[in-house]
Amino acid sequence: MDLQLTDRVALVVGGKGYIGSAVADRLRAEGATVVVASRSATDDDGVAIDTADQASVDAGVASVIAQHGRIDVLVVTAAPSAGTLDPAKKSDPDQIARAVDGKALGFLRVANAVLPGQREAGFGRVVVVSGQNAYFSGNITASLRNTAVSVIAKNLADEAAGSGVTVNVVNPGTVTDEPAAEVQRGSGGESSPQQIADLIAFLSSPLSVVSGESISIAHRVLGSVAI
Repeated sequence: MDLQLTDRVALVVGGKGYIGSAVADRLRAEGATVVVASRSATDDDGVAIDTADQASVDAGVASVIAQHGRIDVLVVTAAPSAGTLDPAKKSDPDQIARAVDGKALGFLRVANAVLPGQREAGFGRVVVVSGQNAYFSGNITASLRNTAVSVIAKNLADEAAGSGVTVNVVNPGTVTDEPAAEVQRGSGGESSPQQIADLIAFLSSPLSVVSGESISIAHRVLGSVAI
């Protein structure tokens, strides 16, 4: 299937990471012009963007637009790993605030910088990677930072409705190079970075009109029902 991404300009924030690098490779394979953004990027390998710093976000987005004229696709995979969260402080307000800022508000800063240009152009695709921790209680930090991403994305999608711009969330469970087929009760299914990239490539395509959705990749938590 031709995803019609040839010559589209895609900004992948977190594009040097485990998932982000797979997304960047997949979009390139579809013919997109891919710009990788990370805190450590240089002019030779992408653009420097620190999602915790609005000035850095604005400067990075402006640099991409100055060079390429537009940003058709925005993919945000950048966020501190769940492994950086202290389980002993799962209900600590300071940790929760830092976690929400690092993931949900980091996404919002970049989306706010990119969406006006997409709406003006009448086309845009925004995809953010969150996680199935949004479906679990027991750790306020882990669940709230992911839930906040979905709430923000849905609001942005609603604001962009009818403009030709879509906004969606992809929620992996465990991400591994060799995902297991079986799913344990009370857990989500496993997926690989390449499988996640395949889904994101479709959501980035003009062929997709899906918007305002939080989509689980692999199996969504076995044994739970959401209505």
